[in-house]
Amino acid sequence: MFLVALVATTFGQGKNNKGKFYIYWGWNHAQYTKSDIQFKGDGYDFTLDNVVAHDRQTSFGIKYFNPSSMTIPQYNFRLGYFVTDNWNISFGIDHMKYVMDQDQVVKMKGSINTGSEFDGNYNNVDKKLTEDFLTFEHTDGLNYANLEVRRFDNIQHFPITKNGKGIDVNVTAGLGAGILYPRSNVKLMGNDRYDEFHLAGFATAAMVGINFTFWDYFFIQAEMKGGYANMNDIRTTYDKSDKAKQDFFFSQQNLVFGAIIPVFTHKNKLNF
Repeated sequence: MFLVALVATTFGQGKNNKGKFYIYWGWNHAQYTKSDIQFKGDGYDFTLDNVVAHDRQTSFGIKYFNPSSMTIPQYNFRLGYFVTDNWNISFGIDHMKYVMDQDQVVKMKGSINTGSEFDGNYNNVDKKLTEDFLTFEHTDGLNYANLEVRRFDNIQHFPITKNGKGIDVNVTAGLGAGILYPRSNVKLMGNDRYDEFHLAGFATAAMVGINFTFWDYFFIQAEMKGGYANMNDIRTTYDKSDKAKQDFFFSQQNLVFGAIIPVFTHKNKLNF
């Protein structure tokens, strides 16, 4: 709440936003802390310590704008409503991608007794994460569906037209929480690759951003977001008894483009 309170007390200004909707779409770059991943199923229970992962960026091109492929890159979607001039509530989807670094060496502890070449007891030993042992991704994706409460304040207006329309500079901050609904791409110890959507856990996050609104209706917004993800029910094979769990912190840097729609305001005529 500190970020939200800081924005409110520092600026505390709002235009006539109450009753307006906004919608945006954009893209993110994400980072993840190391995490311990526990794998458990029939005949095995082991943990990999301090696993390193990264996001997966799609090369910039037509995929970012083609309606048939625009959900392939790491994207951010949000639909919000201003309940007051300064406060809005919103629903959003943060589509990140999480890819375990292949062939890294980690500490492994636990046991495997499945009749495979990996059988044995592991007491904090070094283990190279080769493809035949494990591939582990949330690449379609690490989907964070969330509700947020945000504060929105105007800090500067630059009039351009005779009627005062122009460019507004705004700051925003907020808090949110939601579910993690990834499509995890996992291949574990020679089992068939599992690649299905599944409710895997929850996350919470805070954000700050700067917003440039043009003629009251269109905007560009840059955001920084940080949060915590707890994935305690990750499917790893088509056998429902095979599960993994992990938790980690994440950060995002987002660039989004959107529109403000004055639906429930007393002045809802578009006037440029």
